[in-house]
Amino acid sequence: MGSTNIKAYRGIGMEGFVATWYAGIARKSLEEYRVLARTIASRLEQRAHVLDLAPGPGYFAIELAKLGPYRVTGLDISRSFVAMARAKARDEAVNVDFRLGNAAAMPFETDNFDFILCRAAFKNFAQPQQALHEMRRVLKPGGAALIIDLRKDATVGSIRQAVAQMELSRINAVLTRWILRFLLKRAHTRDELEQMVAQAGFGPANTEITESLTGLEIRLRK
Repeated sequence: MGSTNIKAYRGIGMEGFVATWYAGIARKSLEEYRVLARTIASRLEQRAHVLDLAPGPGYFAIELAKLGPYRVTGLDISRSFVAMARAKARDEAVNVDFRLGNAAAMPFETDNFDFILCRAAFKNFAQPQQALHEMRRVLKPGGAALIIDLRKDATVGSIRQAVAQMELSRINAVLTRWILRFLLKRAHTRDELEQMVAQAGFGPANTEITESLTGLEIRLRK
């Protein structure tokens, strides 16, 4: 297992102003988080233990916690995001355990979670292979994980179309397109992800990968 001091993100850290800006952009997609939370909740058992890995400002985790008696935990390396998420959870009067930590060295016991979500963050992990090993380690036998992220071969046209659907202001749309093109350099191809999940111990029968306009959804089961 890697050291907890290993930096889990490449490039500019999501702290301070950058984290606040991102939280504002992400909030414009709040309905998407709500839809995702409802979809995932429909597949969970009562009192399921759920990990939102790299939750950022915590929108998904908070929306999920509103839907039932789930045990919801969020783990993020950004102090700014953890502080934002905790404050938001208090404001919404929901119980979510937001913690500071590294995806490559999670501070959780083995066989701990029924479900893991990692949305729009996997491409930023400096140790993606180790993060996948950790995801499998902390999942309970039979537990499931869902990774949603950009795919490296997304076209400029696809990015423009996806950003247009966000209904952002002109300035934020330009910034978002630029950031997405930059983030594509960090993203993984389908082939790369298939190899990584296999090396982490997720067999072909327990792996499903689907493509969207600009991204990939990787469904895993332990």
